[in-house]
Amino acid sequence: MKIGKYEFNSKQQFKEKVLALGVSTDEEGNEQPTHKHIFVELGNLVLEPAIYSEEGEEITPAVLSDKYHVDAAWDLEDSYNEEGELVKAKHPHGWASYSVELTDNGSHSFYGIDYLVNKI
Repeated sequence: MKIGKYEFNSKQQFKEKVLALGVSTDEEGNEQPTHKHIFVELGNLVLEPAIYSEEGEEITPAVLSDKYHVDAAWDLEDSYNEEGELVKAKHPHGWASYSVELTDNGSHSFYGIDYLVNKI
């Protein structure tokens, strides 16, 4: 498993990228992914929390990021070529340009799996 962290311009843009990974449609019109990747939609992250009075009234609203954040657990592994050299797993087509590099695990992790050790 490889972990990626992404920033999209919108939720719709993210949904389109997921659809491009492959879906099948059953006889009732329900779409199912044809891949084993897992996505957690974090949405627009809070950059600065809201400030409230002692009475619970909002004084200053929260400041949210303008990007739609998503974490991905990719069903991908590193491999070795014929010369025995390590070949690192790569982002699926079109995903690398939305990838962000963090220096820590960020606000979310997959069952405690370390992002820094398993990042794509």
